[in-house]
Amino acid sequence: MAHTGHQTMRRVLRREIAGTIGVLTDDHDFRAMRRYRSFTFDDHTTYLRQLETVLRARAAEGTHTTLALFDPEDYAAYCADTGLDPEAPASRTRFTAELAATGCTIPYDGRPLAVLLPALVDEAVRQATWEYATTLLTRLGPCPTCGEDIGRAAFTRASSLLLRILDTAPPGARHLVCTVSGPPETLVSVLHGDQELHGPTHLDEAEALEFTSVLALGLATRSPGGLVMRISAAGTADRVHGWRLRGGALEPLTASEVFDAYCTDAESGEPIPPEPGVDYREPPDLGDESTAPDHRH
Repeated sequence: MAHTGHQTMRRVLRREIAGTIGVLTDDHDFRAMRRYRSFTFDDHTTYLRQLETVLRARAAEGTHTTLALFDPEDYAAYCADTGLDPEAPASRTRFTAELAATGCTIPYDGRPLAVLLPALVDEAVRQATWEYATTLLTRLGPCPTCGEDIGRAAFTRASSLLLRILDTAPPGARHLVCTVSGPPETLVSVLHGDQELHGPTHLDEAEALEFTSVLALGLATRSPGGLVMRISAAGTADRVHGWRLRGGALEPLTASEVFDAYCTDAESGEPIPPEPGVDYREPPDLGDESTAPDHRH
């Protein structure tokens, strides 16, 4: 009886343990891990199928599992820094535990991996973009004229502009894209928001933070770019309007400029047929907040 009771308690305790699984999301990363003899999987498709089976079994037992993005290059660097043997499975376990605390993760919620893995990659890209934009903003330092921290001031201004953009938009589902061009690379950030009639706008906090940081970087560095918003609401045509980033300010695009932007392939420059039921308009006035301050750096 006592032995049976101990087994039952252990099963209960196992259900109380949350776990993290590091996932190789694409075939390139999977092939990189095959350099280690202790990594015994031969096929990425089979690996994902077996992983999904394990995840479903853990969920059926009532166990919570988090998925983490496992990057082989980061793993190799981690082992080199810590002196761990990259061949040892225990090293992969320790690295995954670090990912659970500091890396990009999403909870397993029963949806197929074909749906969850793109979401995990998107989350990783969003986190990397935010970290990169934040680093560049920090490096700008103080304004040599007034002493104000340029990056912090730009983030505050970008936050005010985003609130103003959302406040002046009609109710509905909002889809915003901010693009900032410039060396060494172009940054793109996407933000989704929903607002019912006369209600608050519901935003994902991580998305909003990344979006504001990218916009702030464009404002602070006076980099070229743009911001476009599409609003969808039941019973009405989708509405699209936007602004160009130029000289540290947001300048409204005309209806024809928005139409041209939406109906041109970004890579080839070839025209794209316009979508039916889409209304291209000039955006509302954002007031003085869209004007660039006179910081020099």
